[in-house]
Amino acid sequence: MTPLLTPMTFANGRTASNRLWLAPLTNLQSHPDGTLSDDELRWLKARSEGGFSVIESCATHVSLDGQGWPGELGIFSDDMLPGWRRLASAIHDDDALLLAQIFHGGARAMPTDDGPWSCSPSTDESRPVREATDEDIEAAIAAFADAAHRAHRAGVDGVEIHGAHSYLLCQFLSSTMNRRDDTWGGSLANRARLIRRTMQAIRARVPDDFIVGVRLSPENYGSATGLDLDESVQVASWLCEDGADFIHISLWDASRRSTKRPDTHPARAFRDALPSEVPLITAGNIWTVKAAERQLDYGADAVALGRPAIANPDWPHRVARDGEHPRRPPLTPEELRDRGLSDNFIDYMRRWQGFVA
Repeated sequence: MTPLLTPMTFANGRTASNRLWLAPLTNLQSHPDGTLSDDELRWLKARSEGGFSVIESCATHVSLDGQGWPGELGIFSDDMLPGWRRLASAIHDDDALLLAQIFHGGARAMPTDDGPWSCSPSTDESRPVREATDEDIEAAIAAFADAAHRAHRAGVDGVEIHGAHSYLLCQFLSSTMNRRDDTWGGSLANRARLIRRTMQAIRARVPDDFIVGVRLSPENYGSATGLDLDESVQVASWLCEDGADFIHISLWDASRRSTKRPDTHPARAFRDALPSEVPLITAGNIWTVKAAERQLDYGADAVALGRPAIANPDWPHRVARDGEHPRRPPLTPEELRDRGLSDNFIDYMRRWQGFVA
């Protein structure tokens, strides 16, 4: 049997039944007010039924000023609790764990009357972004903690703090986006202060058996700039000291070696630096069992599947257990509907060239 189907234990002692996760995926299926829709529940439920042991929600905004796009799931109000309870119950029926990925868009948030805010003001006059005040920052920390507490009340198993992909926490970590000269910018310790304070605030609001992890971008990719592998490893190590139960690195292409250290895979750099009891999760274009097992060889404890899980909702059962070849794009809209995607999600997937036939 492939090691992918063996149990994995988090730092706090909770256990997932296998090492296959559904990655957090934007899907635009929630109601306009941020509450759970039947479409979103159907999409996630199909993956827990398909054998994924950990189901991550899409990026879920912790405050209205942090919303990144329309159709986004929210966790900023108690009005969201009924939907989260319903989702948790549905996922638990399949003996899977549910994690809410919590985030704030920062400079990439939707425009508001006060405008998006981030660590530093925008240099793009066509998209104004104001510099955060101390009050903005403290309010965001409190919103993350409130969101985690809300998830716990709803019966969700844990949260993943979204510190990747150039959203707010990643913006503060960036040496190029963060141009502050106060306690929130400059040195790595200062740039990491926001994500560390966020972890500490969440840990203070939830019990030890509630899973709290972090997703990080290890190096520059796309809109995520100003990131250095060794700095990212140091941030991950600090977050483990602060109580992280897992570290999840977003690689986009998990077959690639580090840009900074071409002889090293990023997973190995993190695994060698992190406490052995803290699982490392990798994600990035992992389609086959062989590719997933290679991540374990590099030092990962589990893999998170994104587009492969869209095309193969039963990847753990059909591919990992039964040895069948995964279905690859393109898929017709009808095939995607059969896999639990709504028309909104299918339209979104057209942005990925060649995915939708």
